Amino acid sequence: MSHPSLKASTLDLAKDLIARQSVTPIDAGCQAMMAEYLSHLGFETEHMDFEDTQNIWSTRGEERPVFVFAGHTDVVPPGPLDKWNYPPFEPTVDGGVLYGRGAADMKGSLAAMLTATKRFVDEHPEHKGTIAFLITSDEEGPFINGTVRVVEELSKRNQPIDYAIVGEPSSTNQVGDVIKIGRRGSLTGWLKVFGKQGHVAYPHLADNAIHRSGHFINELVSVEWDQGNEYFPPTSLQVTQVTAGEAVNIVPGEVNLEFNLRYSTEQDHVQIKSRVNEIARNHCDDFELNWKLNGEPFLTRSHDLIDAVAQSIEEVCQIKTSEETSGGTSDGRFIAKTGAQIVELGPVNKTIHQINECVNVDELDRLSDIYYLTLKRVLLD
Repeated sequence: MSHPSLKASTLDLAKDLIARQSVTPIDAGCQAMMAEYLSHLGFETEHMDFEDTQNIWSTRGEERPVFVFAGHTDVVPPGPLDKWNYPPFEPTVDGGVLYGRGAADMKGSLAAMLTATKRFVDEHPEHKGTIAFLITSDEEGPFINGTVRVVEELSKRNQPIDYAIVGEPSSTNQVGDVIKIGRRGSLTGWLKVFGKQGHVAYPHLADNAIHRSGHFINELVSVEWDQGNEYFPPTSLQVTQVTAGEAVNIVPGEVNLEFNLRYSTEQDHVQIKSRVNEIARNHCDDFELNWKLNGEPFLTRSHDLIDAVAQSIEEVCQIKTSEETSGGTSDGRFIAKTGAQIVELGPVNKTIHQINECVNVDELDRLSDIYYLTLKRVLLD
């Protein structure tokens, strides 16, 4: 597959990226294309691959402030191919809309980042500070060897990151109407409750593990963890899976539960684990409790980057953006550990992970303009 020239439009670059079947954790040459494009703008690219995941750290400049465009080249599987109006990896424009897997999440953003950077560098080759790209192929997957590993390596080198725009599809109805200035934490728990298996006709000789877990669930879902704050909604918990039982005439001796908490900055995972463990002890004589911390909550409190992005959106789109922390997790949670100011800004998210994922072509151009103006406000003003 040929690499687009520096004259390629945002649409051209987005189509090139979409045509590469980069289902997690495969990159399919997306990062090589981006690295080559950036090399013509004076960027130096380091390939930081870990296990099955490809990552790049590409920089232009050596001084602070360090402004990072962050994103991912991997996409979720397309699902049933016969349900798509157009083949998911054959990018197609119809009625001013670009269709293809990754159009909104987030190859459109990557393309806009590239054209915005080219425009800025062409006009300001002696800009202050550093522009960097931190790109992974492991955002849609287990997020083990992607951005988290790159940030760990950069931290060992004392590499600062001052500002980061993550290209996640943040917008709701039109590009720029919503930006994310933080995200809730995500914590998953697995509880295995042990009772005693027996015959349903002789319940006094058994200990029903489901009944014990039911008392646990009842108390767990009634906990009011906090009331949130001005940036975050209250912490929420959902039981997502319960498995137990072998036959209709057997009292189950084991039950497995899975639950997930989305928590605000009013909580930390240590407090949550302690409270859940206490509830389990109240209702279960014998149990195992395991955890996975998917991400800690983060919030950008400083307004330098937020204001730069908001002003750029207003200039391009003539709207005032809404600052939110809703939605799932993103790789911003890993970059936040560097102390960077983080804003997530990308296309409308209505079709992400869906059949016929798409993005408005005009909105890709507007997104590029917003990124460009943000670069100007951060690195020139």
